[in-house]
Amino acid sequence: MTFDAVLLASFGGPEGLDEVMPFLERVTAGRGIPRERLEAVSHHYVALGGVSPINAQNRELLEHLRAEMDWRGLGLPLFWGNRNSAPFFTDVLREIHEQGHRRVLAVATSAYSSYSGCRQYRENLAAAMEEAGLSDEMEIVKAWPYFERSGFVEPFVDGVIDALTRVREPASTRVLFTTHSIPEAMAEGSGPDELRTGLPGMYERQHLDVAERVAAAVESATGVGPIQWRLVFQSRSGPPQVPWLEPDVGDAVREASKEGATSVVVVPIGFVSDHVEVVWDLDNEAREIADEIGIEFIRVSTPGIDSRFVGSLVDIMTDALAGRPTESEPLLCSSSCCRNSRADLPSVCGC
Repeated sequence: MTFDAVLLASFGGPEGLDEVMPFLERVTAGRGIPRERLEAVSHHYVALGGVSPINAQNRELLEHLRAEMDWRGLGLPLFWGNRNSAPFFTDVLREIHEQGHRRVLAVATSAYSSYSGCRQYRENLAAAMEEAGLSDEMEIVKAWPYFERSGFVEPFVDGVIDALTRVREPASTRVLFTTHSIPEAMAEGSGPDELRTGLPGMYERQHLDVAERVAAAVESATGVGPIQWRLVFQSRSGPPQVPWLEPDVGDAVREASKEGATSVVVVPIGFVSDHVEVVWDLDNEAREIADEIGIEFIRVSTPGIDSRFVGSLVDIMTDALAGRPTESEPLLCSSSCCRNSRADLPSVCGC
């Protein structure tokens, strides 16, 4: 399979106070999120000066990806685009086309299967192609989710091992693997029709798989175990009457304390970098809860620019160039995968 360019596709974030509310409105368009919820979330960005860390993190990731690609002799140009802030997909696709590229591999900064984490990228890229007038001029293929890649998992293993060496009482420590909560209906609809079994859906099952792999690797490396862990959720943003995945990480911290834990190690396996939802929801809100109830709190870092993670993303590129599937489940990113519950929109394919 031939590609002549690679696009790092990401979520985006504001880079100034005047960009905060327009950014949040783009993110939540058509989802019925109450205005007061947007205003509450906007305060998180305002507290950080109106600047999300994610764009700076992506610029740094681009540098490391380019260095790894050059070292391997992978002579493809690498671009970066966002679905919710500049550089927007439409503008970047026009730039890619102007430079003469016609077949693009998109690698998203999202490791799991769900509508918002995968199919929406495919829809957004198709819409950007249409808006740019390039639907008949270019082809974009999105790489499949990469949660199972060792370069994504191993940095979390090291982080948990390090955290357990720093807690006061490892035997009474709870490990909380956390990810972004999504509506239960979206969670149940994650993955292709052929693999759906109700709750937990593929989104949740993939996270449980990563958590189990991390816990097993930590136990094997340290001889400590069994590790007491659970999968928890954060960053809920929907209306209160809509069921979302639970328990919330803050509630899980309280429950751990009631059950006798003296420490919690929070592991954000749902994220690839320390952006606002990690920094605010964990380092601020969850930590404040832990401080209030007197339980020790350690938060593990995301993969970020860890060389193993960077290497795994480049592995995805080389696999795609060689015509090898980028994930072991061939039904992922099919036409029935992670359906849009609101409308059946055009989307680019996956590989």
